[in-house]
Amino acid sequence: MSSPPPGAGAAAARDGAARDGAVEDLRATVGLQIEDEELLRAVAGGLADVEAMLRDVVKSDVQAVHDAALHLVEAGGKRFRPLFTLLSAQFGPKQGEHVLIAAAAVELVHLATLYHDDVMDEATMRRGAESVNARWDNTVAILTGDFLFAHASRLVADLGTDAARIIAETFGELVTGQMRETVGPGPGDDPVEHYLTVIAQKTGSLIATSGRFGGMMSGAPEEYIQALCRFGELIGTAFQISDDIIDIASPSDELGKVQGTDLREGVRTLPMLYALADPATDPRLVELLAGPITEDALVEEALELLRSSHGLERARVTLSDYASRARAELAALPASPARDACESVADYLVARTH
Repeated sequence: MSSPPPGAGAAAARDGAARDGAVEDLRATVGLQIEDEELLRAVAGGLADVEAMLRDVVKSDVQAVHDAALHLVEAGGKRFRPLFTLLSAQFGPKQGEHVLIAAAAVELVHLATLYHDDVMDEATMRRGAESVNARWDNTVAILTGDFLFAHASRLVADLGTDAARIIAETFGELVTGQMRETVGPGPGDDPVEHYLTVIAQKTGSLIATSGRFGGMMSGAPEEYIQALCRFGELIGTAFQISDDIIDIASPSDELGKVQGTDLREGVRTLPMLYALADPATDPRLVELLAGPITEDALVEEALELLRSSHGLERARVTLSDYASRARAELAALPASPARDACESVADYLVARTH
């Protein structure tokens, strides 16, 4: 029997420690309950592999590009999109490299959108760290986002023409949703329906693709793939509604970013739209929501009024509806620990807003 290469034991120990750490990180991931130990370790191991792939993919010989691209990767995050890809792959017989590549690709797309969003929002914090546009400048942030989009496309190209077409369609959905938000509802459009369409495209579309890729790359039956895709879009929309509620109801130190960004940008989220549609809403709040709010004191005043408005409660009702619809899609999937884990996310999104 040949001897292991020098350093192999230490490398194996590091790999084992990384995977153990990934298990603990996954246990702490908000909203996800995985009771099955085998599934927990399989998904945590997959996430550790995805993390290593992300760090490798964003490397660049140009130091400025390397530093900016690695900035948000190192900032961490819930990694929900690759996590959902890995969970979705549990409904098929094949667990291989293509699943990991798909999981890394969807996270790269997500990170790219964050760089661009921070420029549009003039954000100064992201995931508890200084945003790239604040640390460097807007041009660096935009180009870094483009760099990540390019690498995501390169990864997906290895998954086949169907996957390449799907990620291209998802890019289109993401951009269309952002354009809808920027332009706003047209004459005669229902502002609430317009907003729900925006977030379905901006947030739901990529999570839908995450589930679709997991099913496809694992060889799951088509009916499972479609159920995972529909669940992903609904749960992605629910995520955004949940975030909208928390952005109003929670203080900045819990958010990891500056509170009231949408108020400062003049973006009307679902609780605001419901408040504006309610005749009983305080006229002062209507006045404040008329446009962007630039003064911190006025932002805080608007937040206090929103917290006591009926708009916040109506948004919670809509969130519950989306979570229920998402859970209903899971009925098409076989009973399993992976399905239970998906259901736990839907339950959590409702619970975290109360």
